[in-house]
Amino acid sequence: MVNSGAEAVENAIKLASFQTGKQKTISFTKGFHGRTSIALGVTDNPKLRAPVNTVHETVFIKLEDVNALEDALKKGDIAAVIIEGIQGIAGIYEPSVSFLQSIETLCKTYGALFIADEIQSGYGRTGKFFAHQFAGVKPDLITVAKGMGNGFPIGGVLINPEIKPYFGMLGTTFGGTHLGCAAGLAVLNVLESENLMENATEVGNFLINELKNLEGVEVRGKGLMIGIEFQYSIKAMRKMLLEEHLIFTGVASNPNTLRILPPLSLSKEQAQYFLSALNTVITKNQSR
Repeated sequence: MVNSGAEAVENAIKLASFQTGKQKTISFTKGFHGRTSIALGVTDNPKLRAPVNTVHETVFIKLEDVNALEDALKKGDIAAVIIEGIQGIAGIYEPSVSFLQSIETLCKTYGALFIADEIQSGYGRTGKFFAHQFAGVKPDLITVAKGMGNGFPIGGVLINPEIKPYFGMLGTTFGGTHLGCAAGLAVLNVLESENLMENATEVGNFLINELKNLEGVEVRGKGLMIGIEFQYSIKAMRKMLLEEHLIFTGVASNPNTLRILPPLSLSKEQAQYFLSALNTVITKNQSR
């Protein structure tokens, strides 16, 4: 138990290095895993990386490039492969089922650990508890945070029972505080009692299908983790959505992509309000 997603990633990679006796990590282009130390070392964003963050050796590979993945693993010096269930900050890019399955197989073949970063895509956001479950894979380590505490600082690493960290290897002073754990239990109870994963699927499918009717956009995602890529910058539209309709939307590394991650309790009526507001700001933006 830790306090944040970055801490969860730090601990997962450290544990993988302990377990394998290796130092390097494979991550993926456009991937985001945190802003601290090793977590930043496996994040593909040079603007965030200070010289001290370049110490950790990371091999960055493009999503879906199985050949490059195997070539890197063949060298025998990779401790772990870390991948987001769906790339969030990048703009909602989903690894294919076959690619995730290839990661699982190749990690076993070459003695690396498979880390699924579910910090943004986990806890029901995609309609399943974890996004990687759509591929039927079983990672060695899973990092969680964000939705885990619904605003309270809590995170964690789920560990394959065959991997046994010794006492004191992981964790932080305030990891697993009583308040954070109480929030975490409440989140699990509400997810189940209010059928929020089913709601994420139903309302998410409604939103995605409606958004695909927009001209000149690419819609990506699953459940209530959605990216809408326009052919122009969305900066002005984000401002209008917030100031005129009180709707906050996320940014992505691509300035043309609008990132939608609403509460899992979002109703179809609220989704329709968003769609109407989006159509309004698109029209205004095009007439400027």
